[in-house]
Amino acid sequence: MLLCYVNGAELHPIVARTSVEPSSLAGALRQQVWAIDKDQPVFDVKTMQEVRSTSVAIYSFSSVMLAIFAGVALVLAAVGIYGVMAFAVTQRTQEIGIRMALGARTADVLKLVVTHGMKLALLGMVSGLAGSWALTRFIEKLLVGVQPTDLLTFSLVSLSLLVAAFVACYLPARRATKVDPLVALRYE
Repeated sequence: MLLCYVNGAELHPIVARTSVEPSSLAGALRQQVWAIDKDQPVFDVKTMQEVRSTSVAIYSFSSVMLAIFAGVALVLAAVGIYGVMAFAVTQRTQEIGIRMALGARTADVLKLVVTHGMKLALLGMVSGLAGSWALTRFIEKLLVGVQPTDLLTFSLVSLSLLVAAFVACYLPARRATKVDPLVALRYE
């Protein structure tokens, strides 16, 4: 389909349905209008595909910007989780040293720290999911082709944050279990 505007006493759109490439008929359409009235300007000749892509361009731009900001937020959340968990394990270095000095196995200490950290991460994830589920109605008009409560998106983000939380718990705990118990007991 081809759309163009003719400016008479007022603006008139002309739409032509074709079975061939629409842009190839722009010249023929102009000639037909000028055959009726050669003083009529014919302008803004576009295919319907161009009209459609122009009309959704702002929504596409908004979607891309939302995706970029969501990705940055996800990375910041993962870094924040790692920082908080690393700090919490550092605060427990003396406790871990005492446990190791009393004969606790490395696997038991890792399990203790990771379980505690994952409980906190799950609590945060549940409250974050509830909040984001409630706030989806504010971005509903900006989403094209995606439901605001898209289960796949919620699942992938939650899973990636849980993986980040697991790594954030595991790495500092593993590092703390490698510390000599005597050094950990003197740690303040």
